[in-house]
Amino acid sequence: MSEDRVPHSADTFEFLEEDEFNWRDYAIEDYVTLVVFWLLAIDVFLQFFSRYVLGSSIAWTEEMARYLLVVVCFLGSAMAVRKGSHIAVEFFYRYMPGRVGLTMSTLVDIVRVIFFIAGSWITYKLADRTNAMMVSVDIPKSVIYYLVLVGFLLMLLRSIQAAIRHWREGTSELIFTEDDG
Repeated sequence: MSEDRVPHSADTFEFLEEDEFNWRDYAIEDYVTLVVFWLLAIDVFLQFFSRYVLGSSIAWTEEMARYLLVVVCFLGSAMAVRKGSHIAVEFFYRYMPGRVGLTMSTLVDIVRVIFFIAGSWITYKLADRTNAMMVSVDIPKSVIYYLVLVGFLLMLLRSIQAAIRHWREGTSELIFTEDDG
């Protein structure tokens, strides 16, 4: 070992304080998404275990993993809408004059609400017309479409809440205020 490197002792490590969990910081979609995610994790583990350890895979695990992943994505998107963490092009919000940025933010809020209304309506019509059953499980595929519809409706609700908040405050999460520098 070189002379300029000193081995670490237990005294040199700094321990970070643990974040405190406050259940009020989370909404119902967070908890439902967590449950569906763990169902997905168990399903994928069961698929891996049966295929590589037992040598014979369970037929329904692959199809269920695919559908559970879709449900996690749409419910997780509702979380992202609530937190305002979807990907956005922030250049225009940050570098345009305040009135232009605010107008663009309002336009984005309106387009987002319209998009989620359209997505909800299309998903509802698709679920209503789907009569097929899943291949390996005796469950109608329309159940998955209805769960996607729930995700769209939650995204619509959260985007309406965000739009109302933006209109009341006269700002958006993407617009810097004068104090932000």
